[in-house]
Amino acid sequence: MESTARAFLNHLKIEKGLSPNTVMAYGRDLAKFSSFATKHARSLVSISRDDIVDFLGSLYRQKLDSRSVARHLVTLRNFFRFALREGARKDDPTLNLESPRLRKSLPGFLRLEEVERLLTLPDTATPLGLRDKAMLELLYSTGLRVSELTGLRVGDLELKMGCVRCIGKGNKERLIPVGRKAIAAVESYLTASRPRLLRTRRAAGPAVPFLFLNRSGSKLSRVGVWKILSAYGRRAGLRSRLTPHKLRHSFATHLLERGADLRSVQLMLGHADISTTQIYTHVIEERLKHVYKAHHPRA
Repeated sequence: MESTARAFLNHLKIEKGLSPNTVMAYGRDLAKFSSFATKHARSLVSISRDDIVDFLGSLYRQKLDSRSVARHLVTLRNFFRFALREGARKDDPTLNLESPRLRKSLPGFLRLEEVERLLTLPDTATPLGLRDKAMLELLYSTGLRVSELTGLRVGDLELKMGCVRCIGKGNKERLIPVGRKAIAAVESYLTASRPRLLRTRRAAGPAVPFLFLNRSGSKLSRVGVWKILSAYGRRAGLRSRLTPHKLRHSFATHLLERGADLRSVQLMLGHADISTTQIYTHVIEERLKHVYKAHHPRA
């Protein structure tokens, strides 16, 4: 099973062009299933539909939610389809297995006054404060995913054009407009902060191309961004933990509240399918209710 799993992950990376983080997630799910199969003395060819059902049941017993269980099933479906195509299996044991029912939850987002309060917190008299200000402004202005933010290079900025170029899921490139306040914050960071952070690098070597740096002058990690945002969220007194995705949801929600159409928001978020963006339709529905009440003579 291990050799087929390695071939499958290479297929996802090379032929499908999935991001390293997505491939790693598939790998973790497969490793968990492989451990389950080994414990129950099952080989790749002997795994049955009942074994898949037992595995999913074990995930529920580990207190995983329906969304996580559904993700594991998606991984197994793709893996066994691959094994079937490659001749490693004669059938697909996941065929006709129903996915767990998912409760659609609305994404959390910040109110506009919370965003304004948050963006005033970084101390722009310090290099790290300037960096944090630029990072927060850019996340809210563009709706970037955290992996897209940390992967940004200085050369990806088109500030005179008022946009940023990023590589999203599936290695797809897109151009996203950037607001004037975010542009100003990024320009201040590039001028007064980033050069000073670069000088703190301990090891000599080629220049770091990435836009956002840590206090040691190296590329800022995703975990680093999460920690920084969490700390600012606490200082801002937010109702719940601040995450990069919450700023992404706030970006989309505030655009729709002010009249942006769903298709434009889909393109800016980098969603391959508009059905993913449709989780925000509650915003449009609320706006329509408001318009109706404000303008219909018998509302």
